[in-house]
Amino acid sequence: MKITISEYLKTIPDRMWDFAAQMGVSSVVGRMPDGHMEETARDIDALAAMRKAYADRGFTLDVIEPAPPNQKLKRGVPGRDEELETMVALIRNMGKLGIGTLCYNWTVHFNWVRNRFDIRERGGALTCGYRHADWPQDEPSEIGDLSRETLWDGLSYMLKALVPVAEEAGVNLALHPSDPPVPEIRHIGRIGISVADFDRVLSLVSSPRNGITMCQGTFALMDDCPNIPAAIRHFGSAIKFVHFRDVRGVKTDFHETFQDNGPTDMAECIRAYDEIGYDGPARVDHVPTLAGEPTDTPGYALLGRLYAVGYLKGLLEMNSKSKGMKR
Repeated sequence: MKITISEYLKTIPDRMWDFAAQMGVSSVVGRMPDGHMEETARDIDALAAMRKAYADRGFTLDVIEPAPPNQKLKRGVPGRDEELETMVALIRNMGKLGIGTLCYNWTVHFNWVRNRFDIRERGGALTCGYRHADWPQDEPSEIGDLSRETLWDGLSYMLKALVPVAEEAGVNLALHPSDPPVPEIRHIGRIGISVADFDRVLSLVSSPRNGITMCQGTFALMDDCPNIPAAIRHFGSAIKFVHFRDVRGVKTDFHETFQDNGPTDMAECIRAYDEIGYDGPARVDHVPTLAGEPTDTPGYALLGRLYAVGYLKGLLEMNSKSKGMKR
C-alpha cells in the first residue's frame, strides 16, 4: 500500500498552500478555475500553467476535481456532445501532463448538498449536515423531473466514449458517489447511491481506468454498505481516489464528524486499503469549523483539515510499523 496524502488546493495560493507544505504534503488535488473550466480543460497550455503554479511551490498535481461542467451530458440533452468533447480533451491533456486521476460526479442540479450548518460536534466545533425532510420534496426543482434511468443512459454514453481515451492517456476516471446517497431530491433522480449502483457503474465499461472515488462518508450512509472496510475490500483495485472522512446518522438525516469521532473504524480502513494494495491519493474532506474560525466555508475550514491530516498520517505510520513488527 502507498496512500499518498493529498490536499485540495485552489489555483490561487492561500494559507492552505503554506500549511500543506509545512505538514509535508506535496500532492495536490486541483480545481480548475471557476468560470474558466472548459477553456482550461481544452487548452493544454492553460492546464500546464496550472500544474506549473503548483510545481513552483513544490507540489505535484495528481488529481483534477471536479470535472468541467457537464450537465447536458448527464441529462442527454442537446449540447451533450460538445461537453463530451471537452471531457475528451481534458483526459488527453491530463495524460500528456502526467496528471493521473479525474474525480467526477454524476449529479444534476443538486451536487453535494447540505441544508444544516448549525450542528455542534465535539467541543462545540461547528459542522454541517443534511435533513431530507427540511426541503419540500413534493415540489419539483426549477428543471422539473429527471429519472435515474436518464442519468444511467448519460453515464453509459459518456463512459463508452471516454474510457478508451482514458486507457490511451493513462488517466483514471474516479466517479464520486452522489452525496447524500438518496434516490432523488425534489424530483431529480440520483445514481451512485449504493454499492449495487457502483457495481453497475463498473460493469458499464470493463476497464482498469473506469474506477471510483471511495468517499467514505457517503458510502457509510448507503443502505447496502455493511461498513467502510468491507466496501474497500469489495471494490479493491477499482478504487482510484479516497476521500477520508466520516459522518454520523442515516442518509436522510446526518452530519459530518471529526475523522476520529465518527462510527467508522478508521484504523481498519487503513488496514483494508493495505490489503487491497491501494496505491493512490487520499484527501481529508468535510471537516468541522473550529473555535475562532470564520464560518464562510462549511466543511473546508483550515484547522480541521490540519487536524485530520495529522490523524491520517498517524494511522498510516502506525499501520506501517505494525506490519514491520509482525515480520
